Amino acid sequence: MTKKKLIETSLPLEVINAASVREKSIRHGHPSTLHLYWSRKPLATARAVLFAQLVDDPASRPDEFPTVEAQDAERARLHALMGKLVVWENSLDENLLGQARDEIRKSNSGKLPAVLDPFAGGGSIPLEAQRLGLEAHASDLNPLAVLINKALIEIPPRFAGRTPVHPGGNDQATYQRAEGLAEDVRYYGQWLRDEAERRIGHLYPKATAPDGTEHTVIAWKWARTVKSPNPANPIEVPLVNSWWLSKKKGKEAWVKTTIQGGQVHYEVVHDANGPTGDDEWTIKHGKGAKAVGDSTPFDYDYIREEGINGRTGSHLIGIVAENQRGRLYLSPSLEHVNAAQIPRLEVDEDGDIATNPRWFSPPAYGMTKFSNLFTNRQLVAMTTLSDLVTEARERVLADALATGLPKGDRLEDGGSGARAYADAVATYLALGVSRTVDYSNAMCSWHNTGEKMRNIFSRQAIPMVWDYAEVNPFSDSSGNFLGQVEWVVKVLERTPTSAEGTADQGSASERDYGDLVISTDPPYYDNIGYSDLSDFFYVWLRRSLRDVHPQVVGTMLTPKAEELVANPYRHDGKAGAERFFVDGFNSVFHKIRQGARPDVPMTVYYAYKQQEAKVDGATSTGWHTLLDGLINAGWEITATWPMRSELSNRMLSQGTNALASSIVLACRPRPADAQTTTRRAFVARLKSELPEALRTLMQGAIAPVDLAQAAIGPGISVFSRYTRVREADGSDMSVRDALLLINATLDEVLGEQESDFDPDTRFAVTWYRSYGWSAESSGTADQLSRATDTSLGELERGGIFEAKGGKARLLSPEELDGAWDPALDNRLSVWEATVRLAAIMGGQGADKVAELLAEVCSRLDLDAVKELGFLLFHEAEKKGQAKDALLFNGLVSAWGDVTDQARRIDPGARSTQEAFDFEDEE
Repeated sequence: MTKKKLIETSLPLEVINAASVREKSIRHGHPSTLHLYWSRKPLATARAVLFAQLVDDPASRPDEFPTVEAQDAERARLHALMGKLVVWENSLDENLLGQARDEIRKSNSGKLPAVLDPFAGGGSIPLEAQRLGLEAHASDLNPLAVLINKALIEIPPRFAGRTPVHPGGNDQATYQRAEGLAEDVRYYGQWLRDEAERRIGHLYPKATAPDGTEHTVIAWKWARTVKSPNPANPIEVPLVNSWWLSKKKGKEAWVKTTIQGGQVHYEVVHDANGPTGDDEWTIKHGKGAKAVGDSTPFDYDYIREEGINGRTGSHLIGIVAENQRGRLYLSPSLEHVNAAQIPRLEVDEDGDIATNPRWFSPPAYGMTKFSNLFTNRQLVAMTTLSDLVTEARERVLADALATGLPKGDRLEDGGSGARAYADAVATYLALGVSRTVDYSNAMCSWHNTGEKMRNIFSRQAIPMVWDYAEVNPFSDSSGNFLGQVEWVVKVLERTPTSAEGTADQGSASERDYGDLVISTDPPYYDNIGYSDLSDFFYVWLRRSLRDVHPQVVGTMLTPKAEELVANPYRHDGKAGAERFFVDGFNSVFHKIRQGARPDVPMTVYYAYKQQEAKVDGATSTGWHTLLDGLINAGWEITATWPMRSELSNRMLSQGTNALASSIVLACRPRPADAQTTTRRAFVARLKSELPEALRTLMQGAIAPVDLAQAAIGPGISVFSRYTRVREADGSDMSVRDALLLINATLDEVLGEQESDFDPDTRFAVTWYRSYGWSAESSGTADQLSRATDTSLGELERGGIFEAKGGKARLLSPEELDGAWDPALDNRLSVWEATVRLAAIMGGQGADKVAELLAEVCSRLDLDAVKELGFLLFHEAEKKGQAKDALLFNGLVSAWGDVTDQARRIDPGARSTQEAFDFEDEE
């Protein structure tokens, strides 16, 4: 019998999501900073999903955990372990990771399974598999992704524990993980930087301040120019989004323009009286452009025509330099203009920029080649740095041989000697150079509030930048080359090396999947043009690494034809793009199905887009397409979990529909002899299975905002276990209709809880569902109170209701957040406790709620309070009451923490991990 895994039953979602949110603020040493890649999954999410995917749910081991209580307790223990695992600071805790590996072995016949991500991308999933001690396999069609994964999972274990080879190295007693390799990358990175400065440093002169002191330049601020269309005043017009160089209080600086002899003159002014409103720009999206001086207007079409015909230029409008007290902003000078006026270098590694305007703006302005995105000086700098990677490799090889390392095979051939080691160091140096490209191009801008460089990829596209910043790669400040190498080194120092890893280039539709656990984050539809975007970096990586990784960087540009992205510019329009994507997606997952392990579910991430709004209780076509594809490929979907990188309360408070940033699906191969069923039988099975599944979900640390999405898992599991579900007219039920039925059943199951509440609470839930906090006639209230076995007088004495002047209403949370002593409350209902606690949580915080819970537990079943919190969130969301939803979600999301606190205040406080009764007792 197949054992259910923890991911198919229960996850501590709030803990995982909170760790994923926090991870966004962690920079130095975080693997995402090795090199930019798009739509990486948070490491905390990947680690938790892999662990839960491989560990048995306690209910699957009845011999060890024969009762529901024992199973709940074991789940709570596993959840607590996961809560520690997802914390970034614990990511190198070998004792904790050893506990995780023991749990995985216990559920997998004493073995640690091998894991594959066939759409490895930025490498989060393979890296976390390796961290858990699992043999990690990554594959991707995109060579940039392959290089990143090699740097994360393949190279570090091969050279773990090695001492540095550079002269003067080996000054530590021991080197853990890849620390020795990291030290060499830092050393040879410094050599590369110094050698580059020796060769081309004269192109980057120092700036002279008004007092005569010299300062290293951080960046030069340029503006693209076009000739004014006004024939009476045909000056070169600077195209500027903002004249401000710094808006930092006390350090304000801006550029003042004057027309002198038919030319624009630029002067940096240091005060807070700079331009505002429409005076702050000469080009602005949605407004067009205008000339300085006479304000002659012109549109983007004119600028495009000028650009396509090669009639654009550039003016230096300001200089940013290093200063002991921060940044120094200086006016441009002829010396610095001339320093940039060098012959344009022809580069061998170049290519056409894709013309999809959604991702790329420059081609519309005549910038059709990747080399067009760089100034003359930047082309010289990047070719120099790229070519020096090869020279640095030769130095590493000589030094490695001098330490006694055997020559051995090359890295790509599986070697681990001196040649392979030199290849490894060169790989990381090339990634450092590639990181520099992100900051050393003519589409970067200057952040005038943060006083720093802004890289080209502030989003998943290359937009047009009119006033760009040209960084000095040899400064000690924002965007410099050595800083980029240091980012790489910090990651390498922390990279796990406890298991072997491989990263290969290949199509997911063609590789073998035998005996591998699959966890993957496939590209979804047309969200991101991975290959087209990657070409920006690839042309430089290929120049540095064509002799180190000849198989990976063998093509001039990244492969496009097989890339699983719905690109209408590549597949004859939207219809062709959709057909290509759906057919390709189904083909890949059908192939995985053929070699799938029956004992471990596959996990698939779905990148939810906020635009996929709810429609009649279900979500729109992208979600349906994914589910359809997996089901048609022979998969049974056994769980769906919403994973967020934004906290649920923040999303609710901002008024967004509380959609996850991604959804993780657990899937198992559907048996070849699976049956068909009818709509009636399907609904009956839903009503039979969903209550227990919800009980288990709510037993875990799940927020109300996530319950509806998580409940789709057990519901769609029922639907997808059949080959077809027949409607009354004989047609096949669609996924969309199945989701509508699942949501309707969820409403019914949650509604059935009401029968277990006290009379006052049953009344209040029914009233809130109909009228919210608004007033209605006292007669209606009296009638409803009788039907729920209470009275208006009792409701008023209970402190939750008001009836006067012929009108009646529930007291709102704002009216119930004052002083309250549960021990002195003569008529305490579950409703009053829940609403008061939610209001107090919102106003006074968790400590006060914990203090009150220590008293409430002696009067009420705390499980009922949590249960009502779930129900009220559900009702508030249906009514569109975001403020109420925020309150109840906040209370239940923190339930585990506040009950633990309450237990410490009063050891007699009962556990909330008892069974929730969703059905009538017999």
